[in-house]
Amino acid sequence: MRKADLVNTISDKTGVPKVDVLVSLEQFFTEIKDTLATGENVYIRGFGSYVIKKRAKKIGRHIKKNEAIEIPEHYIPSFKPSKIFVEQVKENVKSLPEDKSKGL
Repeated sequence: MRKADLVNTISDKTGVPKVDVLVSLEQFFTEIKDTLATGENVYIRGFGSYVIKKRAKKIGRHIKKNEAIEIPEHYIPSFKPSKIFVEQVKENVKSLPEDKSKGL
């Protein structure tokens, strides 16, 4: 499902105009990004957590030059689904026809 499909589905189910749904969805994404950029985590009960993970520094390899390079420690955004979310996906994917679940 793409963002446009999500906007259409939410609009159809709620009766809210698509433009308003799109604005709300864009603002939601912006708030998540801005909050994570400040180093804070976002917890949404029953859905999951958007968290910042720290990656330790490590030695990598520059393939073309065949030399070792140091990759400094850095932070990346991550999503951890709630237990309710994970269980719902497990139960629903089991009931999907075989050809649909292969695309996951």
